[in-house]
Amino acid sequence: MSSFNILKRERDIRSFEAGRPIFIEGQPGDVMYAVVEGEVHIVLHDQVLETIREGGIFGELALLDDQPRSASAIASTNCKVAAIDLKRFSVLVQQTPYFAIEVMRVMAERLRRKSLPVEPG
Repeated sequence: MSSFNILKRERDIRSFEAGRPIFIEGQPGDVMYAVVEGEVHIVLHDQVLETIREGGIFGELALLDDQPRSASAIASTNCKVAAIDLKRFSVLVQQTPYFAIEVMRVMAERLRRKSLPVEPG
């Protein structure tokens, strides 16, 4: 996910202490985030669905479909995240078309993972 490293230079960088929510399931979502430093857990019903590490993105779904957050994002370590609103997202897509493809790849990977049957363990 090195193409998301361009987001390290964003102006809107927010810091969160470990254990603090970045957003909560059901909240309106008007920004997506990229992890600049640290790790973020994506949580649904007290279960960690995914850990987003430096260079990864999250929260893109609510930004793009204008629906409430489908899960919560909790800082699992002290972290810094770049906040990207729809206007900035549009600029990034225009300036770096590959950025949009990478966002779609992340979304497709998450959808496939969610759709695959769980193997008995």
